[in-house]
Amino acid sequence: MPAPARLREDADLPTRRLAGLALNPSVPESVLLRLLAAAPLAVRMVLCRDRVLPDAVVDAVIAHPDHHTRGFFARNPHVDPAQRARLVDDPEWLVRAHLAEGPEVDLLDRPRPLPDETVIHMIRTYDDDLQWSLYRHVSAGLRASMPTHPNAEVRRRGLGMFGSSSAEVRAAMLTDPDEGVREMARQRARLEDPAWVESALPDRPCHARTDMLVNRALSAAVVGCVLATPVGRQDRAMIAGNPTLPPDAVILLAADPDPEIRGRIARRADLRPTERRALVADPDPGVRRKVAHHADLGPAERAALATDPDPDVRLAVSVHPGLSEEERARIDYEVPPGGDFGRCLPAWTPEDPEAVRPNALSEHPLLRRRAARYHLLPPDLVARLADDDLGVRVLLAQNHPDAPAPLLLRSFVEYTGAERAHLTTRPDFPTEGLAAFADHEEPAVRALATRDPATGPAVVDRLSRDPDPAVRAAAARHPNLPRPRLAELLDDEELAHAAAANPALSPDAVRRLVDAIPMTGSPAA
Repeated sequence: MPAPARLREDADLPTRRLAGLALNPSVPESVLLRLLAAAPLAVRMVLCRDRVLPDAVVDAVIAHPDHHTRGFFARNPHVDPAQRARLVDDPEWLVRAHLAEGPEVDLLDRPRPLPDETVIHMIRTYDDDLQWSLYRHVSAGLRASMPTHPNAEVRRRGLGMFGSSSAEVRAAMLTDPDEGVREMARQRARLEDPAWVESALPDRPCHARTDMLVNRALSAAVVGCVLATPVGRQDRAMIAGNPTLPPDAVILLAADPDPEIRGRIARRADLRPTERRALVADPDPGVRRKVAHHADLGPAERAALATDPDPDVRLAVSVHPGLSEEERARIDYEVPPGGDFGRCLPAWTPEDPEAVRPNALSEHPLLRRRAARYHLLPPDLVARLADDDLGVRVLLAQNHPDAPAPLLLRSFVEYTGAERAHLTTRPDFPTEGLAAFADHEEPAVRALATRDPATGPAVVDRLSRDPDPAVRAAAARHPNLPRPRLAELLDDEELAHAAAANPALSPDAVRRLVDAIPMTGSPAA
């Protein structure tokens, strides 16, 4: 498929106008169908990939003779996944590949899952090279049922959860009636067998050796060799975090001269009190900061860390769950005011909303920030955290589905860190009153005025000439842009695309764009 970036770069002015028209929410279905039938590929890309489409247009896309066009629709994040699923048996391999890969979304966004029956059909019929990214499209219900699904192919895909499955499910996998499932289960089980890992461990630094030393079951012989004659300089650090490391090796590495290794030991969940107490007094503040996160720290350990000379250590222990609010208040900690406060993926297994309440009610900003990340925070806690420190406000605005409009706006205006733009995509982000920001010194805030339907024509006209290109483009799409200026921008090399997407474009202008500009593309191009 031609690269989308290259299609955009190579588009001439008439093509950019038509691409803008393809996004225009006010153009009739008949125009969209004509664009789909005859416009250049760059226009069909925008039409099929970047917007919701009427049912009749979807039908025409599914039946379109050009597989590139169908492939663009297969990756559309805006349409119902059931519509994309209609391409599941497309005759063209590339279209099926794009359906399996799914929409291009932010790493923190989970694409809406394809229907379960579609995913199962893909597992049963697609080649392995088309299935590597299917996990992105699997619903939570199907994911949970895969290890015990009636279909053997689906059970094979469920073997990725072998390590986290119950003993009963693992036993069923190992005795599965399907030989392929049994063999794959045995391969997974071998990774938990120290003797097998010892026999298969590469004798040179490589990815396989790293994986085994970090994640797999280690025999006493492997640990002894790493401690005595490591193959690579990172071998000791690798085993320091391995959950199967025996206690005697943990004791040894807790006193390693390398602070990186001691730090990895300090993070271990199975760290025993004797080693932990030594690490509480470690000369390296990074090690002390890591050990401060252990939930089972005793009173003496918490007291020592609470008066640590390093401010980061004091901050780390100040959020310890064993402290009372009074004890936290006595610690000399300082929370950095800035930072990146972005989105957090919701947990696959929802946490009890009431379990978050103590953090939400805490006087400690970092604990309130933890609570603000929780997607299912009860309404009374949402209201409580909406007027708090910057990090709490922004995290709440970024993550809670019912974050109020004033909070979303305030967070966008005050916050300049990562994922700021995501705030404007929240469903309750306001539009009324944003014209007041038209003269703001910051372009991103100034552009908010173009989201307000009440922003006057003179202001929109001025913003279409703004020094910032994003502000100019946003103003070119505003329905209050004066008609003469809109007509002018249709001939502007930079803003023609945005101007053609303006919903106030008159029917006559739409007709001229469609009829007067030669459509040189062909459905098979």
